[in-house]
Amino acid sequence: MKVRAAVPEDAQALGVIHVTTWRVAYRGLVPDERLDGLDPERSAGMFERLIEEGDPKTFVAVRDDEPLAFLTVGACRDDDLDAQTGEIWGIYVTPEAWRHGIGRDLCRHGESILTEEGFTSADLWVFADNDDARRFYEAMGYRADGASKTLEIGKPLQAVRYVKSLI
Repeated sequence: MKVRAAVPEDAQALGVIHVTTWRVAYRGLVPDERLDGLDPERSAGMFERLIEEGDPKTFVAVRDDEPLAFLTVGACRDDDLDAQTGEIWGIYVTPEAWRHGIGRDLCRHGESILTEEGFTSADLWVFADNDDARRFYEAMGYRADGASKTLEIGKPLQAVRYVKSLI
């Protein structure tokens, strides 16, 4: 597996990975009608714009030139954390590639990028009821810091913030 910076030509694949991952990972958490209404083409358009703007940064994990996963990292979006905190905006691995170390490798890659950019800590947000993701990030050394927020995604969903020192 190779991790490289995403290019606009990756947008279609990223849109499919994004939608597929949401539909599998969040089934039973996010309402079915919301998941079933996700559009890979719309998601691809969002990724194309994101990649072209370059901030935050998106990286894609490929095997035999086939995108399997992606990572987006950038500055922290939370006003209550200092400017030395970067953020893992998202890690999405196509379900067929789960539990093969790709998420772990992408998380480490993201932490490396944030460190190179001068950030000394990282944060990320996880649905409170997403036990698999919470266990994954805890295994990666992240700890819930007590912050939470409610996201409206077809219904109110609680998200919790995780943080990790990068130094």
